[in-house]
Amino acid sequence: MTDFDANVPLPGPPRPWASTDMPSRRDGPPYHMTDMIRAEPGLARRLLARLAQPGSPAATLAAAVRATAAAGRPILVVGCGTSEHGALATAEILREAARTAGLPAIPGAGGAPVAVQAFEASLEAAQPGPDGLLVAISHEGATWATNRALDAAREAGATTAVVTVSSASPAAALADIVVTTDELDQSWCHTVGYLSPILAAAAVGAHLTGSDLDPVIAAGLLASGLSPASEASTDVLARALAGAVADIDRLVVVGSGADRTAARELTLKVEEGVHLPAAMRDLETLLHGHLAGIDGRTGLVLVLADRAARGPRTARALGVLRAARELDLAVGVILVDVVSEAVDPGLTPAGRITVPDAPALPGPVAALLATAVPLQLLTERLAIVRGVDPDPIRRDEPRYLAAAEAAD
Repeated sequence: MTDFDANVPLPGPPRPWASTDMPSRRDGPPYHMTDMIRAEPGLARRLLARLAQPGSPAATLAAAVRATAAAGRPILVVGCGTSEHGALATAEILREAARTAGLPAIPGAGGAPVAVQAFEASLEAAQPGPDGLLVAISHEGATWATNRALDAAREAGATTAVVTVSSASPAAALADIVVTTDELDQSWCHTVGYLSPILAAAAVGAHLTGSDLDPVIAAGLLASGLSPASEASTDVLARALAGAVADIDRLVVVGSGADRTAARELTLKVEEGVHLPAAMRDLETLLHGHLAGIDGRTGLVLVLADRAARGPRTARALGVLRAARELDLAVGVILVDVVSEAVDPGLTPAGRITVPDAPALPGPVAALLATAVPLQLLTERLAIVRGVDPDPIRRDEPRYLAAAEAAD
C-alpha cells in the first residue's frame, strides 16, 4: 500500500505551467489510477462547493449558455479522448438543465448544447459562428485539436470557454471564460480527468436552473460501495466481473442515452489501461449487424443507469442480453438498483455492479456520477488481473511512444 491520503487535495499543475511527465512506475498495485479513484469523492465535495459560489466561473459560463440559447445561437462542446467524453457528458447535462430552465432550443440551429469532436469543430463548417458559444473540455489544456477549435471559434466571433485544470494552460489563454478544476490527475489513464468536467458541468447546470446541487450527495454517490469490506461493494463486484472477463479477446460495451458517455469512456479506459481491444455500440445499433462479429471470445458489458425513458431502454437492454446469451458471451452489467430486479441473473453470467439511483440529482448527473467509479474500478481490476500497469497507457514501451510522437 501507499501512504496516499484520499482526503487531501491532489496537486495542481506545475508552476509555471507545463505538460505532465509520464507517471512514476510502481511495481504493482495500487497504481496511481487506484489512488485517483479513491480521491474522487473528496474532489467532488471540494469542486462542487467552490463552483456553487455566486460569481464563480461556473456561474459566468451558465450566464453565457443562457444568453446564447435565448438568442437561438449554436452551443458546441468539444474535446478529445477522455475529454471528448467529458464533452459528451457536459452536453447531456447542459441540455437537460436548459430544458428545465425553459430555454428555447432550435433543432439543428442553436440553443441546445451539442457535443462535437474537437478536430471536427476546428473545421470551418462546424464552428458556432458569430454570437455562438464553444465550450472546450481539456484536462491539462494542451490538446492541439481542442486549442485549434478554440482559436477558430474566437476568430469566427464566438464566445469561448474552457473547463481545464489551470488558468495558466494554453487552452485558458484562448478562452473568454475559464472554469478551473485545480486538481491534476496523477495517472495518464485518466479518471479524475473524466470526472472533473462532469462535476463542473453539474455546477453550471445548477446555476442555469437556479437550483442547489448538494456536494455531499454527489460525493456520497461516488463513494457508495467503495469499501472492500462489503460483499456488495463496487470494489468487490468489479473484481469479480474483471475476473470473469479476464480471458476474452475483445470487449464490447453497450449503452443508451447518457449511458453512451459512460460506455464510450469504459471502452477507452479498457484499451488504454488494459491494452485490450474494445468497441462501444449504441444499444439498438448492436443488434443491426454487429452481432456477426461477436463470438465466445468476446465479453460484453452493458451500462444501464440513465433515468430518461427508463422503461423502453430497459426493455431493449433485455433484448440485447438475450441475444448475447444465445452466443454464450461473458456478459456483465453496470446498472441502477431500481431496474436490477428486472434483469434475470441468468442474463449476466459474468456478474453485475449495482449503483444507486440518486433521485435528488438531475437525471444525467445521477447516471454519469453513479457509473464513473464502477467503470474506472472495472478497468483497474481488469488491468491487475491481466498483469498490466494502467498508468502510462503503454507510452513506456518504445514502439507505442514512437507511434504517439509520429502523429504530432
